[in-house]
Amino acid sequence: MSKTVDLPRRGFLGAAAVTLATAPFGLPQAARAQTGLSKAPALPLTTPGTHASFAPVKQVNAGVLNIGYAEAGPATGPVALLLHGWPYDIHSFVDVAPLLAARGYRVIIPHLRGFGSTSFLSADTMRNGQPVAIAADMIALMDALNIRNAVVAGFDWGARTADIMAAIWPDRCRGLVAVSGYLIGSQAAGKQPLPPEAELQWWYQFYFSTDRGRAGYQKYTHQFARLIWKLASPQWKFDDATFNRSAAAFDNPDHVEITIHNYRWRQGLASGEARFDDLEKRLATAPAIGVPTITIEGDANGAPHPEPSAYASKFTGRYEHRELTGGIGHNPPQEAPTAFAQAVLDVDRR
Repeated sequence: MSKTVDLPRRGFLGAAAVTLATAPFGLPQAARAQTGLSKAPALPLTTPGTHASFAPVKQVNAGVLNIGYAEAGPATGPVALLLHGWPYDIHSFVDVAPLLAARGYRVIIPHLRGFGSTSFLSADTMRNGQPVAIAADMIALMDALNIRNAVVAGFDWGARTADIMAAIWPDRCRGLVAVSGYLIGSQAAGKQPLPPEAELQWWYQFYFSTDRGRAGYQKYTHQFARLIWKLASPQWKFDDATFNRSAAAFDNPDHVEITIHNYRWRQGLASGEARFDDLEKRLATAPAIGVPTITIEGDANGAPHPEPSAYASKFTGRYEHRELTGGIGHNPPQEAPTAFAQAVLDVDRR
């Protein structure tokens, strides 16, 4: 049984929806293509959890940050930039990276600001969780690594970041893979009231708007993250070791401040940085994305997310939507790594 309610806050300015779906557990499958993209040769099926770690994380100064990132594959290969969400980390892609590396890709998986070993270069820099700031970080990372363009793929905060990159800097994005589709929003959209059932799905956003919520997240960061994992992916049977590998990234000294600011900014309760004002004006128009795109949705995503029909028209280039079946939740790269990696290969197929 599925339940759908209006949810413009999650995506762009028009109507969107949230669906809470469950299905019998099984292997993920890609389905429901809306327009055809040529397919790359099929990847071998990788069981989720096959890999547990990356090579040692590298560091590079980029923009206002010193960014920690995992890397796999040949240095001269086409680049796949993989972006994690909240509250997750680079280990969401621990099974995806080897699949892409084996096909010749240089795979870059950065810790977003406020996660893992990524740190601010100056104590005076605003700890800004504004989505466009995170997208600008990724452009700065590409510049620092001399990467002209990349296939950009992500989920949750990572999908929103990838969407913004593709909309504002399309020349830097050779292709886009976005879980839950078009997630570009604005403060104006975030201020709009929703039906009560939709508001209920955002309970943590309201919690974070209070002093008690900030103190609670500071005190119970790991417990909070584990709860979100369970609610967002109700059929994902992750073990303690899997969670703890990612939870270490939340011990970043800026993690709580970045998280709280992100959600308060979305509701118009916190200001961003003036240097992003012009970009925010462009994003507030819900710009179309013209780069080749594959959007993905898990059939058991327990987090708020829009219906594919609400955002399909926002992708004006080569486009396809895929539904992953078999109880896949909010974190497809970790729950269905083969299907996610295949989408990266297919969107980059010329």
